[in-house]
Amino acid sequence: MQNNDQSEIDKRIKSFRYAFEGAWYVLRTQKNAWIHAAFMIAVVIMGLWLKLPRYDWVLLVIIMAVVWITEFFNTALEAIVDMTMPKPHPCAKIAKDVGAGAVLVGAIAAVLVGLMILGPPLWSVISG
Repeated sequence: MQNNDQSEIDKRIKSFRYAFEGAWYVLRTQKNAWIHAAFMIAVVIMGLWLKLPRYDWVLLVIIMAVVWITEFFNTALEAIVDMTMPKPHPCAKIAKDVGAGAVLVGAIAAVLVGLMILGPPLWSVISG
């Protein structure tokens, strides 16, 4: 292997390490991330219990990713706003509120998708 190839591999490994550090930062510092994680685990356990078909899993994975992506971007946005606007400013508040609103929209969509996918089979099990 050439030296240049090894340096390219090292760069890829570092980029993955940075990504994991960012994900860990979100989990460590954002209380809502733990709520997302708890609901995600509950949905996965329920989906396994209900033996959901593959297509349902595809939708659930996509919507769970949407929630995590919005949470990650919101955390990044808040950090940037805090760094650039150390003193309270109306535009900083707007940026943070809009970021939080994006997470809320994603979470509401996830709840609705979850109810549509998990509701009918769960109702069948409950009603016997």
